[in-house]
Amino acid sequence: MSLYVDVSHRRNVLIVRLAGELDHHTATEARQRMDTELSKGIYAHMILNLSELSFMDSSGLGVVLGRYRQISEQGGKLFLCSVHPSIHRLFELSGMFKILSLHDNEHAALSACGVAS
Repeated sequence: MSLYVDVSHRRNVLIVRLAGELDHHTATEARQRMDTELSKGIYAHMILNLSELSFMDSSGLGVVLGRYRQISEQGGKLFLCSVHPSIHRLFELSGMFKILSLHDNEHAALSACGVAS
């Protein structure tokens, strides 16, 4: 399977919706797409909506961690939402929930960013 990366924004919040599989085959594509958007310097925060992501491996964790560092260096926060149980377990085992904010859905994540939808 492949990966589909949908990028949009709501005011100063970058919203990235991932669908498919985020693994060593697709990590570069995801990283480049997000980095292109973040390089614009117009986003205060970033939301990763994983509702359609069916698989993720350690390469995917690396992509998420790299974007976390990037947005944090700009003074922003990275929010996760709509994470499937198997992927949730991967984040849990990696300890990333200690640094990432998890929300049930995109609306809740937008609210946490201070952006009314």
